[in-house]
Amino acid sequence: MTQSTATTESLSQLLADSYTLYLKTQNYHWNVTGPMFTTLHTLFESQYTELAAAVDEIAERIRALGVRAPGSYAEFGRLATIEEVSGTLKAEQMVEDLLADMQKVGTTAQRVLESAEAAGDSVSADLATRRMDVAEKAAWMLRSHTE
Repeated sequence: MTQSTATTESLSQLLADSYTLYLKTQNYHWNVTGPMFTTLHTLFESQYTELAAAVDEIAERIRALGVRAPGSYAEFGRLATIEEVSGTLKAEQMVEDLLADMQKVGTTAQRVLESAEAAGDSVSADLATRRMDVAEKAAWMLRSHTE
C-alpha cells in the first residue's frame, strides 16, 4: 500500500465516521427530551451542521487525490468505526454516546494526519489537523454536560 493509498483510505474512513456521526447527531437533535432539551437541542444542531460541512470537504479532498469518494450507507457501514443506535436514549445517554463517537472521529483524523505526513501531503494533513481540533472542542462541550 502506498502512502497515498493509506491517506485516501484513512480519509474514506474519516468521511464514513463523520457522516455516520452527522446522522446520529441529527437524530438526537430531533429526539432529545428532558430538562436539558433546549441546551442539547441547540448543541446537537451546531455539531451536526458543522459535520455536514466537514463531510463535503473530506469527500472533495478524496476526489482531489484522484480516488472515488464513498457515498452510500452500505459503504459507510463497512468503513465507519461509529455505530448506529436504534431505539430511544435518554438525553444523558445521547451525550455520552456522542462524546465517545467524537473521540473516535478524533482518532480517525489522527490516522489521516499520520498517513498524510508520511506521504508529504500537507493539504490532507491540514484537513486532519482541523478535524482533530473540531473533534476535541466538540468532545469538550459534550463532556461538560457529564460533569
